[in-house]
Amino acid sequence: MQIYICVKHVPDSAAHITILDKNRIDESISFLLNPYDEHAVTEAAKIKNNTPDSEVIAVCLGKNDAEKTIRSALAMGADRGILITCDKNYDSMVTALALKAAIEQDGTPGLIFTGKESIDAEGMQTMFRIGAVFDFPVATNVVKLDIEVDKAVVDCELSGGITNTYEMSLPCVLGAGKGLNTPRYPTFPDVVKSKKKPVQKIVFTDLNIKDSPAGMRIVELEPLHQARQPKEIKGDAGFVAKEIIRILKQEAKVL
Repeated sequence: MQIYICVKHVPDSAAHITILDKNRIDESISFLLNPYDEHAVTEAAKIKNNTPDSEVIAVCLGKNDAEKTIRSALAMGADRGILITCDKNYDSMVTALALKAAIEQDGTPGLIFTGKESIDAEGMQTMFRIGAVFDFPVATNVVKLDIEVDKAVVDCELSGGITNTYEMSLPCVLGAGKGLNTPRYPTFPDVVKSKKKPVQKIVFTDLNIKDSPAGMRIVELEPLHQARQPKEIKGDAGFVAKEIIRILKQEAKVL
């Protein structure tokens, strides 16, 4: 079975983001494998170990620097990679079409993984777009997975801690959630071996994919400014503690 993992090259969440020209960021910061995709890679590698004649392929749409993210996936257990090189960012519709074209050129997917979202755009749409263009069933925020002969049984976590169980025919698209597993972080030998694994590069324009007229584009980026209103609380320790609890419950609404 060929297992494809659609991974994304994203800015490090700890990096300081600087906006340039109102619609792009300074990309001299650190980029890495999207954290949710780490769970997808780990699960795909686990399935491969339990399924004879399986292969794990990491696929990414991004600039040349995104090969680093492919290499991270290879160090975590993927067998090879495919990088679709482009010079700009695309929305989830075009991304799904590009990923589909690259996967179909390469082989026949038995299973497709993504992370449940990316930590940069947080659109949470790509896995559904991929399912739509392939006409595969989709499940997201998967926290448990069992692969049977011709189906996948998945537990998906909903809001409020509710979990639903679904049976899905194979092939299907699964968006990995944090509860699915503990990511397998590579050892030094894994990193060394990953440098020798093949990464095929495909130029985006060679796929002959056009922007969708219904697609999205970045109009303007603005930094997030959080308004803070310092408030001094006077009184004895008991009063201060009660007032803090009241503020957290009634004003901040975090309790």
